[in-house]
Amino acid sequence: MAGRSGVKPLEGDRFAELPVQIAAPAAVDPGDVLPRPLARKLDRSAQFALIAAREAWADAGYTAPAGEDETIVPERLGTVIASGIGGVTTLLDQYDVLKEKGVRRVSPHTVPMLMPNGPSANVGLEVNARAGVHTPVSACASGAEAIGYAVEMIRTGRADVVVAGGTEAAIHPLPIAAFANMMAMSKNNDAPTKASRPYDTARDGFVLGEGAGVVVLESEEHAKARGAKIYCEVLGQGLSADSHHIAQPEPTGRGIAAAMQNLLDSTDLKPSEVVHLNAHATSTPQGDVAEIKALRQILGDDLDHVAISATKSMTGHLLGGAGGIETVATVLALHHRTAPPTINVDELDPAIEADIVLGEPRPLPQGTIAAINNSFGFGGHNVVLAFRTV
Repeated sequence: MAGRSGVKPLEGDRFAELPVQIAAPAAVDPGDVLPRPLARKLDRSAQFALIAAREAWADAGYTAPAGEDETIVPERLGTVIASGIGGVTTLLDQYDVLKEKGVRRVSPHTVPMLMPNGPSANVGLEVNARAGVHTPVSACASGAEAIGYAVEMIRTGRADVVVAGGTEAAIHPLPIAAFANMMAMSKNNDAPTKASRPYDTARDGFVLGEGAGVVVLESEEHAKARGAKIYCEVLGQGLSADSHHIAQPEPTGRGIAAAMQNLLDSTDLKPSEVVHLNAHATSTPQGDVAEIKALRQILGDDLDHVAISATKSMTGHLLGGAGGIETVATVLALHHRTAPPTINVDELDPAIEADIVLGEPRPLPQGTIAAINNSFGFGGHNVVLAFRTV
């Protein structure tokens, strides 16, 4: 809400030769929060997920793992924590250990640490979840898909409560070099805090971020029975695939529009109810425009009263964690009836025909209102989540 960028220069020799030397590291290092013996057994992505899950679990009013807290039994509790890449830093760092120090120095925890399902599994162990522990992997749509999957777990009767979200920790020379060579990342090394600039005419790619966003989803009956604090209602999700290119966005927004239409067809959401949208808006020239085209195609004139926020302008792009942290932002925007700002837009791209929340937070209307969170990923994955005040 403060409109402050988390993007910084990357320090250290291993980043010195990269064309991109900026990223948005987490404000608090997870190793400073978790006990050292535990942290050493977890990839950084799992560390973030565990900390976020603990915070969400406590905020939901649970005082202990399922079973010990008698308001939830283990067999009715699940976790769905996604990651787009998984334990990439563990994999790469342990390969360096193998080459430089030999076989015997490779950590015996390497495989559990590098598994993409490691974060979900560790959160499941933390809360004693036995209804299912899942990890959807759909690139930058992973976190949003996890939340949608969790909703379906509850609606189909598999669980009463699901801890869900996304996590990522990929600030490492190899992923950065690869993204940079794809021409996907901003190279504005001289002005880190201005580098992530969705919708600006000078945008030149995304900035890599890290962290996790986790929510506790619960059936209405179960939540009310235990007197839970309820932020909002999850209306549902819309899904589609572009079938266009492994990395490039479909320029007309066809797949995004299909996901939006799927959301409207599968819920009772009316376009006129939507007053806020947390956009995918990564700060790439093609992707930002395609998303707005799709919104206009489905929402029509109703798009004119939707306050659109691009929070990646501050957090950077968390890849598989984006849908998790941006769901948190969307839910809190509804709860506090305030849309967060989009920063670094010095000159709005004329192709962005929509109401962008620029520079400062904006109040949202009173009454029953709804908000949408968009997440899209390499491979053509499109996930649209909708939320409504209660």
